Order: sequence, then C-alpha cells, then structure tokens
Amino acid sequence: MEFKLERIHDKVECFEAYDIKTLEKKIEEQIENNKVLMLEVHSVTHHVCFSPDSGRPLYTAIVHFKAKP
Repeated sequence: MEFKLERIHDKVECFEAYDIKTLEKKIEEQIENNKVLMLEVHSVTHHVCFSPDSGRPLYTAIVHFKAKP
C-alpha cells in the first residue's frame, strides 16, 4: 500500500446564512480550520438576495483560499 500526500494549493468554499453575523461566524470558523492546511484567504465575494421561500434576505459568500507562500 502506498500513501501519497499532496498539498492543497487552492480551495473555494461557499457559505450562506439568513443574517450577516452568522455568515461572518461561519467564514471565521473555516478560516481557522484552513490555517491548519496552511491556506489563507485570497479573495471574498459576497451577495445578498431575497429567499423566495422565506421572503427574508439570504447572504452568501464565496471564499477563495490559497496556499501560503
């Protein structure tokens, strides 16, 4: 049996929540988790729209993590 270990260089994650505080908390938790993998935030894109199901605002974010040099 052979094990191959490769380093992750890029990782993109999506987050959503019905309030901005919860969204920020989810992103902060994942930033801490990705520090173990030696990844840091490269860019963040965020949007807000109204959820057709609940009629409330739905906050979304796409976070691009890149390997630390």
